[in-house]
Amino acid sequence: MPHFMRLFSLFSLILLISTVRADCECGYTVNGTLFTDLTESDFLHIKNINESGWIPQTYTVDPELSRGPYGKDASPDQIVLNPLKSRYDWTGDGIKGGDAGAQILVRGGDPGEGGMIRMGELDTNRTDILYGSFRAGIKLTGLPGTCGAFFWYLNDTQEIDMEFLSSQFNATSHPVNLVLQSQKSLAAGFNAHDTDSFQVHQLPFDPSGGFHEYRFDWFNDHVDFYADGVLLKTMSGDGVPSDPGHLALSQWSNGDPMWSGGPPAEDAVMTVSYVKGYFNSSDTARQDDWRNRCTDINAPKATCEVPEIPAPPQGNVSANTFFFSQQQNMTVNQSIPSGNPNTVTSGAWSVQASTQGIFTILLLSSFVLLTVWWP
Repeated sequence: MPHFMRLFSLFSLILLISTVRADCECGYTVNGTLFTDLTESDFLHIKNINESGWIPQTYTVDPELSRGPYGKDASPDQIVLNPLKSRYDWTGDGIKGGDAGAQILVRGGDPGEGGMIRMGELDTNRTDILYGSFRAGIKLTGLPGTCGAFFWYLNDTQEIDMEFLSSQFNATSHPVNLVLQSQKSLAAGFNAHDTDSFQVHQLPFDPSGGFHEYRFDWFNDHVDFYADGVLLKTMSGDGVPSDPGHLALSQWSNGDPMWSGGPPAEDAVMTVSYVKGYFNSSDTARQDDWRNRCTDINAPKATCEVPEIPAPPQGNVSANTFFFSQQQNMTVNQSIPSGNPNTVTSGAWSVQASTQGIFTILLLSSFVLLTVWWP
């Protein structure tokens, strides 16, 4: 092949490569708002907590600081991964029996006067989360005496909570406590109950009877709370956080009769089937990554709408919820836990292979073959 023809072919290939785009490269939209980053954890199939994007917490809080008759003792031992037996299933018992997913435990029994109640907490390793939409599939315990929580946290005056007090569950009452911890709650001795950023909302189902999706959407001026896709409450005002933090899941008890009650008579289990977050990052490197990959926000499929769940995530059909990280070409330049199926792993983390990258390799390989074999 003449030299100029080879150069022309190479130029044509480069031009073709530059026009190939990944889906969702500009981000993910929720109710018309664009978020640049995502984190997704499919706990029905993740087998290694180190590949989940979550960190089991270790800490103790003495009874005085926990504001109860007992203290709190968080340890990784109270986090048990119990994935399904087959990666192709979306319901059934886990490999250790019982509900499949990430189990967060509160140990039962009397710890003795001034004792510590063993409990579990998971925090994301991402601490750059600034505004976003966050949802989790959770089955709460039916044993009285714990507080199960799905929340975003920076500090005790910047916190978004969905909390479930199992002592409040009975045949006619299944409440969720919606809370924005703020300067007002600090002034009230960390009691948000009498502030305008606290509401007890009755749910039309038993949270301990099966898995349901709990969600909060955090914007710069308000927070929307949901259950199974239904809007429960919108909170606004100066209690809305304005700085980056992390997501957390926990179940705990300190024996406070005005809140968690307990401890439970026996070990209490809160099970999480998934967590999904679509958010903006406060990290300048992640912001630069977004600007580099999002060259045309108006291009077809440059943004992807986050789907709503059609039903509570239970059973082999409805529990198979949509993950961008389990699709081809929808999470380019995103950090995805390698416990998710259909990802290309590298150590404890993975980045999903992109169509553009694969196509680039194929085209360049073809050009090399043409150069070598075409006289």
